Order: sequence, then C-alpha cells, then structure tokens
Amino acid sequence: MQNLTNRSIVVSDKKMTFWEWIYLPAVIKGMSITLSHFFKKKVTISYPEQTREFSKVYRGQHVLKRDEQGRERCTACGLCALACPAEAITMVAAERKPGEETLYREEKYASIYEINMLRCIFCGDCEEACPKEAIFLTDRIVESRYKREPFVYGKELLVEPLDPAKRIDISARQTPGVLNFKKDKRYAHNK
Repeated sequence: MQNLTNRSIVVSDKKMTFWEWIYLPAVIKGMSITLSHFFKKKVTISYPEQTREFSKVYRGQHVLKRDEQGRERCTACGLCALACPAEAITMVAAERKPGEETLYREEKYASIYEINMLRCIFCGDCEEACPKEAIFLTDRIVESRYKREPFVYGKELLVEPLDPAKRIDISARQTPGVLNFKKDKRYAHNK
C-alpha cells in the first residue's frame, strides 16, 4: 500500500533513563516551584478591613444630580433608558405642577425613576446619553444583599441630597475639556 502523502514522521521509541522512570527529579522540581510561592508577597487582601484603591474612572452606583439651585436635572426624556443595553432603567414622566419650580428644573420630570442594579452592567451609556447631565456613575460600591427586591433602586436612593455639602463630586470622572466647556455660560446647557 502506498502512502497518501510524503509527510510521514518517524516516531522513536526511546527508552526512559532510570531517573526519568522514577519521576523523582520532576517531583522535586514541582515541589520547589510550590515552595517558592510561600515566600512571595501575597496578592490577596482582607476585604472588609482593607480596600484596594479604585481607578478615578471607576463606574459604581448611579446618582441623579441636582443643579446649583437644588432642582432635579432629569427631564424624563428617556434617552438613558434607550441607551441602556441591559434595559435596566425604567421611568415614568409627569408634568410639573405650579409651585414645584424649586423642585424640578424643567416642565417635565421623572415621577418614577428606577434602575435594576442586578441587570445593570455599569457600562456608562446612560451617562453619555443624558443631554442634561442628570445621571452619573459614582465611585460608590453597590452593596451586596441576600434578596432581589432591594436591588431596584428608586429616586429615594438615586437622587443626591438637597444639602450642597452632601452632594457627590463627579468632577474626577470628567475630562479637563468637559470641565472647561461647562464653565462657559454662553451655552444654554450650562446655565
């Protein structure tokens, strides 16, 4: 019978030496590698007592921002919900009533605004889609829990407090170019 190709390989049946046969050098080499790891610096940390330093652009829990007068920036346009690839954001729009001008910035506001943190992938698309700079991802960690219900965050957890001293600084997440643009009051967006 003739070979189909000319790429035949000759396999040698080389006999093992005595040291290869008892596997002792291989076992000693493996143990030396294992023992060397005992003397290296540990990479694990004791989490609750110690925390790692996060990146400046870490994407954590969401926050709905207020403007300088303490009014909610969100106008319930729904662009954040449309941009969300995980479909984690739901909202219901409502009309501002007379006398609520100090609470809401525009005529329309989100009466219900919910983010399902179990569905959220913290991609930041909602942050980029918002034309009013109302939603941002902060450096806060979303706490773990044993039940699913507390992970649907409503406005009571998302809107930042009225007290300016307790507001969340998101300037570290913005580039210097964006911060300089926001200082220019000629644009209606920055008023």
